[in-house]
Amino acid sequence: MTWIKTIPLSQANDALRHALENQRALYPKEYGQPVHPTDDGTAGIVASHSLIPDALFHAFATFGTLMSPDLPLSRRQHEMITTVVSVTNRCFY
Repeated sequence: MTWIKTIPLSQANDALRHALENQRALYPKEYGQPVHPTDDGTAGIVASHSLIPDALFHAFATFGTLMSPDLPLSRRQHEMITTVVSVTNRCFY
């Protein structure tokens, strides 16, 4: 497994804390509990972007925005699309 330097929430500067809070706010409530959390409760995949807060926000806010309940697709349709994309990309999570 690759080791990636991350910044724990306890050591986050304002920019990182802001990016984490704002991207998380866009996610559906079902995503509130990370599947693979770090020791401080941040999702591991999100924490892997902690060295570049702007990239973290934009990368994960995109998904949060695409899953918005304000869009004309149902939650079921959103999940089907993300599943097909993950399978196509051979992504295991």
